[in-house]
Amino acid sequence: MNLDFRKSRILCIGDIMIDNFYYGNVSRVSPEAPVPVVLLTETKAMLGGVGNVARNIASLGGEAVLVAVLGDDLNGRETSKMIDGMTGLTDACVVSRRRPTINKIRILGNHQHIVRVDEENSAAIHDEDLATMMERISHWAPQCDAIILSDYAKGALRQEVVAHAIKTARDHAVPVLVDPKRNDFAFYRGATLITPNLSELRAAARGPVDTEDQIAAAARRLIADAQAGAMLVTRSEKGMMLVGPDSVFSIGAKAQEVFDVSGAGDTVIATAALSIAAGYPLERSVQLANAAAGVVVGKLGTATLDIDELRDAFEANDRGVERISEKYANLSQATATVELWRRRGLKVGFANGCFDILHRGHVTMLQAARAACDRLVIALNGDDSIRRLKGKTRPINKLPDRAAVIAALQSSDLVVSFDDDTPLALIEQLRPDVLFKGSDYTVETVVGADIVLGYGGEVKLIDLVPGRSTTDIIKRSSQLLPAE
Repeated sequence: MNLDFRKSRILCIGDIMIDNFYYGNVSRVSPEAPVPVVLLTETKAMLGGVGNVARNIASLGGEAVLVAVLGDDLNGRETSKMIDGMTGLTDACVVSRRRPTINKIRILGNHQHIVRVDEENSAAIHDEDLATMMERISHWAPQCDAIILSDYAKGALRQEVVAHAIKTARDHAVPVLVDPKRNDFAFYRGATLITPNLSELRAAARGPVDTEDQIAAAARRLIADAQAGAMLVTRSEKGMMLVGPDSVFSIGAKAQEVFDVSGAGDTVIATAALSIAAGYPLERSVQLANAAAGVVVGKLGTATLDIDELRDAFEANDRGVERISEKYANLSQATATVELWRRRGLKVGFANGCFDILHRGHVTMLQAARAACDRLVIALNGDDSIRRLKGKTRPINKLPDRAAVIAALQSSDLVVSFDDDTPLALIEQLRPDVLFKGSDYTVETVVGADIVLGYGGEVKLIDLVPGRSTTDIIKRSSQLLPAE
């Protein structure tokens, strides 16, 4: 499918915040109080609220124009800096001296959420700041292909702002998508598409929404009340339902391991808006949004995806089959996945090799490794790495082919590659619980063994199948060739 959102500009209006994450290790309890002591190792800051919607739009290749209220403070300046530093984002935010920037601080120890600290002022946004917001909406709405109202119930989307945005959009035939937080959907009267999750629908409907018939009936009542075009109800592992005044379109979620649902709603509405803006029919836009959600819930934290990931996921959903490419990961993806596995208490194993011509010895070793752990990461030498180690005639099979074959094995849960001569940097980054190698090595000669043993991990040597090696296969093959 030829997806291209580069010409789509989306106006994103709503509550913005900065999300700060503090990561560390916990090894003791404070002597001052019965609380864990977190030894800080890493900090991250990212755009939250409507800012995360905009991040998703930019990561998919579109352009997002942000209209929100920031405080004239350190957090506000940091937020502005992040907006300016991201390709595809245009800063149209209002800077206010009357209200501080919302800041959410999350502290995690040993990959567990310890506490969240919120900095925010419940005071209403000043009328002058809201008036400036509306001026910027009037300026940008005619220049955009769709509008998103991202309501986090923090005060930016007051009635006059919502009404002004929807009226301006209608005057210029621009679709409006709403992520609601209020129990009265008529607050968003005239929206093109409202995207509640099941809990939000239940609160607004004030009635049962346990079956598809009940969901459809409740959604139709609320569509009529809000004079809206349609409603997209997200149902977590049960997928989505697109309900119109006279139609229902259901789409199931792809069965997969869910890592983190943080920000999935932002991804859904961002993808739907881009798809509608690009001219796709509403049902197709919902299918794309569903595929996007399936990707981001498979990542750790408030995640985004790129256009290639969306295309692959959509094509896999469209065919109804699992793509082995879903096991491929770069370093950052692999790190997030392994962190999630570890947080769930799963034992993570690590095996590496060239796996140039896959044979019985390889398969037997990997099966034994997978049987000794809960999840197995298999790291492949890159082509240049193999050439340096094995000579200029190798590899026989290039990396994409070797990765496809390894990913097709039931014993593999994640496939990564490395360009160095050894996987030492990968081992240091992923910190596996068990390091596997063939019994032709000793523990002392296994690369990374000292690191794994140093933090309490294991090194396991697996018996090899005698007489099975890639070198022998190549040698026997050459003997069968006719002499020149």
